Amino acid sequence: MADGADDRRGSAGSVQSVERAMALLEVLARSGASGVTEIADELGVHKSTASRLIGVLESRGLVDQEKERGKYFLGVGILRLAGAAAMRLDISQESAPVCRRLAEETGETANVAVLDGDAAVNIMQARGRAEVSAYNWLGRRTPLHATASGKVLLAALPANVRDRLMTGERERFTRRTVTAPTALRAEIAQVVAAGFAVTREELEEGLSAVAAPVRRYDGTVIGAIGVSGPVYRMGEERLSELAESCIAAGGELSRRMGFGG
Repeated sequence: MADGADDRRGSAGSVQSVERAMALLEVLARSGASGVTEIADELGVHKSTASRLIGVLESRGLVDQEKERGKYFLGVGILRLAGAAAMRLDISQESAPVCRRLAEETGETANVAVLDGDAAVNIMQARGRAEVSAYNWLGRRTPLHATASGKVLLAALPANVRDRLMTGERERFTRRTVTAPTALRAEIAQVVAAGFAVTREELEEGLSAVAAPVRRYDGTVIGAIGVSGPVYRMGEERLSELAESCIAAGGELSRRMGFGG
């Protein structure tokens, strides 16, 4: 019982610290800049508690300190987080017409996905005209190593991050899932060279997919656009055709996101 009680107290303390940290950021957002005493008063905590919270947020770049007056203000880390959120909103808005055209052109379900930690999350979807089409992927997190969009996103990561995500055996979903790190690295190298990714029944039996990268203004890959459908409609020849369509759609969406290459 004692261990359980300690765990509950620890959990409650962690939640309280998060709430206080969020309240501190809101205080600085309202005031522009505040001293430790002012922050402590606003939060209803001791100055030492306020100082500890400030220290943690400062180490993350979310809070900075004025050199002359010693007051604290929101740091550039806030802009980084806001920029990431804005980018996701922008690509969601810009991808809708491109995704619909891709679905109309190919007759297959089209999706746009972005990186979400160690997975891909689908933020836009358009159904194709085909009688049998893939089910709803919108909002679903999918593994990087077993999906076409995921492989495109994985291929675009910095080498050290990519290697970390490919260390050790990956989860197997079907008999065709690529799980061995060496085989996966070889496949990702092919994705980089080809400019698109293909999966054949690697996430689900009977499902194939193709995807190509989406870039922002500086060339950084910020998403993947692709199509998925039943394997009987997506043989090798058709996969090549779909890859061309996905690359073209990726180029169009990239231009919408400011990429001029």
